[in-house]
Amino acid sequence: MKSEDRPLASLDVERFAAGPVLLIAAGLFALEMALSGRYGFHGDELYFLDSARHLQGGYVDQPILVPLLARVSLSLFGVSLPGLRVWAALAVAATVVIGGLLARELGGRRNAQLLAALATATMPAVIGTGDILEPTTLDIMFWAALALVVVRVGRTGECRYWLWGGVVLGVGLANKHSIGFFAVAIFFGALLSGGWRLVLNRWTLAGAVIAAFFTIPDLWWQATNGWPTIAMTQALNQENGGLGNISTWVAGQLLMVTLALAWLWVVGIVFLWRSSRPLWRALVWAYALLFVLFALTTGAKIYYLAGAVRVEAWWTTHRVRSGLVLAATALTTTLILPVVLPIQPASTLSASQATSPLGEEVGWPDMVDTVATVWFSLPDTQRANAVILTFDYSQAGAINELGPGLGLPTAVSAHNTEWFWGPGNPNATTVVAWYPGSVDMTSDEAVADLSQYFQHVRVAATLSNSAGIHNQDWGGHVYVCTGLKHPWATMWPMLRHYS
Repeated sequence: MKSEDRPLASLDVERFAAGPVLLIAAGLFALEMALSGRYGFHGDELYFLDSARHLQGGYVDQPILVPLLARVSLSLFGVSLPGLRVWAALAVAATVVIGGLLARELGGRRNAQLLAALATATMPAVIGTGDILEPTTLDIMFWAALALVVVRVGRTGECRYWLWGGVVLGVGLANKHSIGFFAVAIFFGALLSGGWRLVLNRWTLAGAVIAAFFTIPDLWWQATNGWPTIAMTQALNQENGGLGNISTWVAGQLLMVTLALAWLWVVGIVFLWRSSRPLWRALVWAYALLFVLFALTTGAKIYYLAGAVRVEAWWTTHRVRSGLVLAATALTTTLILPVVLPIQPASTLSASQATSPLGEEVGWPDMVDTVATVWFSLPDTQRANAVILTFDYSQAGAINELGPGLGLPTAVSAHNTEWFWGPGNPNATTVVAWYPGSVDMTSDEAVADLSQYFQHVRVAATLSNSAGIHNQDWGGHVYVCTGLKHPWATMWPMLRHYS
């Protein structure tokens, strides 16, 4: 009799291979921390630090968890790359442990658990996100943890585990809204698989109430500020979704897994689908439902399913003991590391890497220095009635986190949540504006945008970086804008934009 056909009570789990799994997780943690200060802050991290100084119930682009973690890091370490990124390194290490636990829950023995942990630790999606503190890093961990609860309930039939599922879902919702789609997809997948008794009960309801409790701060902030996340989501869907980006989404799913072990993804889905346990089959339904949903709405964002169903596939790897598989895994991981981690000198990054997350870790101090040069070139009397405006939140974060030592004032931005923190000096008559390079907009587009609000727009400096990396801000400009067409405070609502 196959293990998946045995009664629930007879399917005993194997002993957890804690030592070796924890060793793999510790190795990944050590690697991430060793490289954490090699380049610089990612633009999103600078924004999260800025958000940490404005703690509130929610934000336009994420709930509170990452800004809260950033606030803890600021309190403990100040503006420190390793101090901020320790959370990301811990999250990917925890994801490795969850991978091993999933293999155990699905019947895997010691070798299966080890290969599950190894497969998790070598996934580009896991390795790459462990280098940057961002909601996606934690999202992968929470999706895997929720899948672990689902598999446990499916194996034991013990619905009281949904209380833990509610905690995982709630904290996950405090990090990123997308895990809510996973929970809903699992619920409908359970109904479609005949597991309605396992999800329509008081324990599931109690878990849902626990999860809802964690969303109260974010919902309160959204409701009192006009639900801006909905507007931002619509803007992102127009930019990244649609039929034209589905091919990017599908190809990206393969790029998220270790190439040498990608076949486990298919094998695992087949195993779950053939299982007699409704909740295990529900995970396949959830994958299918979310694959279609995210392909149509977030096609160019290929990381959204990195922490979902595929981790459940790895239980089957206890049957594979070939050194060839391990050698292939080592080879593909070695090849991918310079692509997703700051290993090579920044000056040697390729053109495609320049606009990847790695490229966005390069050049911020150089560009802040450029803004400072323009700022202090203004006469004292003009600076007294001037503000620094940035096109996006990363630029504002760069000035606000890296600029105080240069004597720069707090920058303002009308991008996403930064807009809610106001225009700075409401009576400003001069605006020093930092706009990005041609990756995002041409110089003519930038001038045209600024000319809607100012009579005089002068290029004061061109942005670059010492590494010569043509990232998103390379070739952008710092403008000095005067002759406001409306009072600065009056214009502020007109400048708001989401992306």
